[in-house]
Amino acid sequence: MRQSREDGNTVPIYYEGRLAKVSLANEFIDEEFEDVTEGEEDTIRERLKNRWARLEAVVGTESRLKQSAQDIVEHFNKREIEGKAIIVSMSRRIAVKMYELMKQIPNAPKTAVVITKPEDFGLPRMTKQEQEDIKARFKDPNDPLKFVIIRDMWLTGFDAPCLHTMYVDKPMRDHTLMQAIARVNRVFKNKPGGLIVDYIGIADDLKKSLRVYSDEVRNDSMISIDDAIRSCKRNMILFVHSFMELIIRIGEV
Repeated sequence: MRQSREDGNTVPIYYEGRLAKVSLANEFIDEEFEDVTEGEEDTIRERLKNRWARLEAVVGTESRLKQSAQDIVEHFNKREIEGKAIIVSMSRRIAVKMYELMKQIPNAPKTAVVITKPEDFGLPRMTKQEQEDIKARFKDPNDPLKFVIIRDMWLTGFDAPCLHTMYVDKPMRDHTLMQAIARVNRVFKNKPGGLIVDYIGIADDLKKSLRVYSDEVRNDSMISIDDAIRSCKRNMILFVHSFMELIIRIGEV
């Protein structure tokens, strides 16, 4: 991981916790649940399914999504870094709702939503070619499309060097989580690093996922905010937002 950065193949990944308040159905919940609980026994999966559905209902409340959408726009605009961002939503329903809310924010950058069967939620059906067109626009740093909202598309096998920030509002773990966050570590112009902005609380899952690596890799991947600030001063490559609670540096997995 460190070697990859030293070789100039990737940039550091930083973590910022900005959990939106959650105040405690989705008829399409099955397919989203399947992705997260793959490999679990049936009895455990059924029990977790109920929890997943309840969490989706809470995460997807309009008041919370409005707060998150406004915060994401303000956060992105204040960074003033050339490039683009992805929002990872917990379900297709939430992705569509977030898209609708983003369009209502006056200073929000140009945004698209890419999910399977958007027609289930009142949006036009999207062909494979239309999806590819959006992907090409997103990869083009000169195209005004700055945000794409997804559920799981593009989380693996998708490279867009101009992507510098991923806003995560979906539980993820293990290999899926590590593959997802690696989307932001590609080198692009003067891009100082990739940023994972956490709205749902994936910090513990990040730590657990890193346990499979050596102590050296873990120590290189996770640093305190004070260490990060000192590193920024020494290297003059990164700035740290005042709202950060924790910074975890992760290289390519």
